[in-house]
Amino acid sequence: MSQDTLIEVRDLAVEFVNGEQVNRVVDGISFDIRKGETLALVGESGSGKSVTAHSILRLLPYPLARHPSGTIQYAGKDLLHLGEKPMQRIRGNRIAMIFQEPMTSLNPLHCIEKQINEILLLHKGLTGKQATARTLELLELVGIPEPRKRLKALPHELSGGQRQRVMIAMALANEPELLIADEPTTALDVTVQLKILDLLKELQARLGMALLLISHDLNLVRRIAHRVCVMQSGKIVEQTDCATLFEQPQHPYTQMLINAEPSGAPALTPVGTPLLQVDDLKVWFPIKKGLLRRTVDHVKAVNGVNFSLPQGQTLGIVGESGSGKSTLGLAILRLIASQGGIRFHGQSLDSMNLQQVRPLRREMQVVFQDPFGSLSPRMCVADIVGEGLRIHKIGTPAEQEAAIIAALQEVGLDPQTRHRYPHEFSGGQRQRIAIARALVLKPALILLDEPTSALDRTVQRQVVELLRTLQVKYNLTYLFISHDLAVVKALSHQLMVIKQGQVVEQGDAQGIFNAPQHPYTRQLLEAAFLQAPVR
Repeated sequence: MSQDTLIEVRDLAVEFVNGEQVNRVVDGISFDIRKGETLALVGESGSGKSVTAHSILRLLPYPLARHPSGTIQYAGKDLLHLGEKPMQRIRGNRIAMIFQEPMTSLNPLHCIEKQINEILLLHKGLTGKQATARTLELLELVGIPEPRKRLKALPHELSGGQRQRVMIAMALANEPELLIADEPTTALDVTVQLKILDLLKELQARLGMALLLISHDLNLVRRIAHRVCVMQSGKIVEQTDCATLFEQPQHPYTQMLINAEPSGAPALTPVGTPLLQVDDLKVWFPIKKGLLRRTVDHVKAVNGVNFSLPQGQTLGIVGESGSGKSTLGLAILRLIASQGGIRFHGQSLDSMNLQQVRPLRREMQVVFQDPFGSLSPRMCVADIVGEGLRIHKIGTPAEQEAAIIAALQEVGLDPQTRHRYPHEFSGGQRQRIAIARALVLKPALILLDEPTSALDRTVQRQVVELLRTLQVKYNLTYLFISHDLAVVKALSHQLMVIKQGQVVEQGDAQGIFNAPQHPYTRQLLEAAFLQAPVR
């Protein structure tokens, strides 16, 4: 091992054993992590990236997981064969990890101070005022505003970006030599992603630590990595410095990943009469205080939104988390209370009660962000897709079965798999099931709430092409909510930019992408399409 090498991985293999079934997910890979550098492991879901990273800290579910071959050398020791007590001294101390989803990684029952203090107690023996002072120092280091006020905050009281900063603070508590970041920005807005990347680079330079970045987002990798390992089906198919990889990719799989950015123009559909009209829509949540719980103010989640959306068109709704995008979508579908005019197919939804709206619900469907969370794990695919048909009493059982099969074929799934359960499908396949569930009712309007944010770029591209094809075939109208502007650009005819509940810019999507007028829109576009590395 050379002097500048921090971690040396050689011929690493990982297998998962289930009875007599053995599944090899990492197959004889080798790479080095040098001191102070950023190495990126990239590839699609299931390529073995996270399993490789978890192997370094021995966080796999042993003995179901095993290493038939390989070594991971760190400080003259093979981590794969190190005793559990010495390994505990390394975990979180010399090698730390930021996990993908900060909401599920943080304990929802403990305040931020307690969770960071726990690490300081375990590795440094700090308690009381010393621990609190160090926690404040860490929160300030990662850019948490007014850190003293955040000490007693629970995770749900922080934004996604703030939760991720807390995770980084916990990982940096003991100033590790290596920080493993597993998809650290996947669920974050583009502007927050950029801030987190800047923060990681700044902290890396200040602390002199190495960074192992696990990601499927090549735009992110391009901005931050020094070297890249491309993984496919458990193997490293290409390994080189970042500039060379993007300028001269050698392996066909690498070329496919680089070209997987959603592209193309929105579907060419005839512009029909307005299907959906919204007039001065407001969603205000009261702020109550005092013993009598009087309303003293309002959170103006949506404040005075107007638009008209013709049949067969897509309205892209963009903005950061908390801007009011999803609240607007839910209000339009009458799933939360609102004020203002909502006309659908010429009928005034805002003047109807829920019983009167119910027959129209089959024409207004939703595809949610998380394809796993939105599908019942206890129902097979046929039951999930056919649930709407049963609720609306459409057709005989035989006709419902035929409609389910047709809907699955429309979204590119084998109807023979309809008796399987959601956990047996990949993320992209689960999202296709969710689209089939919406499609089976032959709706006029589909609300797509971040439908591609949890998917790999290659799968995103497939879903975007599927949505365009279905829109042309059935003259569908989409409300497309997203913070991913590359996907929005590929789908949207109209664009609406929302900030803190108010529309700051709206109009023809192509016109806004080419010449944004509002500073906030320009900020979003610069963050989304910036190509230069952050150094």
